[in-house]
Amino acid sequence: MVQKHSPALASYSQISCIGTGLSAIALGATLKRWYGMDDIHFFERYPDCGGTWFISSYPGCACDVPSALYSFSFALSDRWTKLMPSNKEIKSYTDGVVDAYGLRDKMTFLTEVQSCVWREEASRWLMKLRSVITGNVTYHECHILFAATGQLAEPKPCDIPGAKSFNGALFHSARWDHSVDLKGKNVVVIGNGCTAAQIVPAIVDSTKTLTQIIRSKNWVFQAPNFTYPKVLQWVFHYIPLAMRLHRLHLFLIAENDFRLFRMTKAAAKLRRKCQQHVEKYMQETAPANYHDILIPDFDVGCKRRIFDDGYLKSLHNEKLHLTQTKITEILPDGVRTTDGFYPAQVIVLATGFQTNIFLQHTEIHGCEGTLTDHWNRYDGPGAYNCSVMSGFPNFFLLLGPNTATGHTSALMAAENSVNYALRVLKPVLDGKVSSINLKQEAEDEYVYQVQETLRHRVWNAGCASWYVNKKGWNAMTYPWSQAHYWYRSLFPTRSDWTLKPIQRPTSPKIGRTMVLALIIVLAAAIATHLQGPQFWSTALAKLSQMMGFDDGF
Repeated sequence: MVQKHSPALASYSQISCIGTGLSAIALGATLKRWYGMDDIHFFERYPDCGGTWFISSYPGCACDVPSALYSFSFALSDRWTKLMPSNKEIKSYTDGVVDAYGLRDKMTFLTEVQSCVWREEASRWLMKLRSVITGNVTYHECHILFAATGQLAEPKPCDIPGAKSFNGALFHSARWDHSVDLKGKNVVVIGNGCTAAQIVPAIVDSTKTLTQIIRSKNWVFQAPNFTYPKVLQWVFHYIPLAMRLHRLHLFLIAENDFRLFRMTKAAAKLRRKCQQHVEKYMQETAPANYHDILIPDFDVGCKRRIFDDGYLKSLHNEKLHLTQTKITEILPDGVRTTDGFYPAQVIVLATGFQTNIFLQHTEIHGCEGTLTDHWNRYDGPGAYNCSVMSGFPNFFLLLGPNTATGHTSALMAAENSVNYALRVLKPVLDGKVSSINLKQEAEDEYVYQVQETLRHRVWNAGCASWYVNKKGWNAMTYPWSQAHYWYRSLFPTRSDWTLKPIQRPTSPKIGRTMVLALIIVLAAAIATHLQGPQFWSTALAKLSQMMGFDDGF
């Protein structure tokens, strides 16, 4: 049963946010920058903020987007040591932003948000919270609700037969077990996406043997991950414009790559040229005996690109064996495939995340039903401007459906989402209206336009991509450039929204009560000096009847 009445002891903040990743940090900082507001509270199920950069701590973990671009536009840093920063460097950067804007005191950790229910009569969201440690349930109310839980948050479950029988350590790369020592052990890594390409070169030297079992092919690009010299860091520090120009330069390079993704003759020509360049790099860098199982036959860009920072060279290590044979089962002491048995004391699942799923751990109940019910109208999740659904007033998703970019920084999409939401919410924040609600026809038109446009992008070119679900619905990627998303977020279409005015007291009875109260106070003050209490008691009773309070007040 859905609880729609606020418990007596519910806490309150004007704004609440589920999650404390980079999108949430951008929200908290922008609220302060734009409106000077700090009446916001964040709820996080993990023990620290940072989102994926707190959760992901596997060996070799790093960003595959240049650091000057993978940072907030309002908090550029001159302290980056590399073009492609490590997870530790990014976590240090995000912690600095959190502290600079005083957001840490607004965060409650180790707390799951189990459900959020819209209370129409109060124009508030009622949040049901559960402590990860004690299991105790509490409640919190807010006027405006954000969800910043990310797109790639939940690892794919292991569905390989026999996994539970394994006697060694088996874990997903996003839940790395740091208590396990890989030194001198037989290790099997399953998967060959972006994560595996970082893990393999980072651990191969410490293992006894490393077997990588891959399921599909990927285009592996050369990544020029240079170290910033001290003199350039000095320039960025003392000439801030230099960092902004560096960021703009990287942005333009990344935006130029978007030309590859259209399904046009011109884009196909560009992809062929790019493919020749990447294929040559892979052939020159990887061992010749692995070319057949590494080099794809689909278009560049159909799947997420891998940027190589040592992976292909590590395949020359004599400890490493690469195979594309199908896994049949996991045994207590290793992995069996169709071509044989591979001993293992440690199995690392670099098999990716559950995609096309949002807010998996939280039930969002709007005006007429849950978010899951709402998305059943489509073949997958969808949202107006990638962040809003009709029937869920004052609620925004950050990095929601179709905000992923195949060519540039996700942080730019996150900032655009935040900026758009705060522009739309301005009448609510200014106290002019109590809630805003998207019109259903506006949502439908936008969502279907996105899907139609995606059919003419390279992600639908025929490869087995995690961007697309079994029904052919793509809830992950944005079909236009990030410059387009930025521009669209500048100018909200006000006609697509329904605004609910603030309900102010209109009963004449309240006004009469105030007048009568004033008369009573004056009468009491002089009663003892005039004709006596009995006279005034009778007079006030008559006055009460005349003003319509004969039934009490």
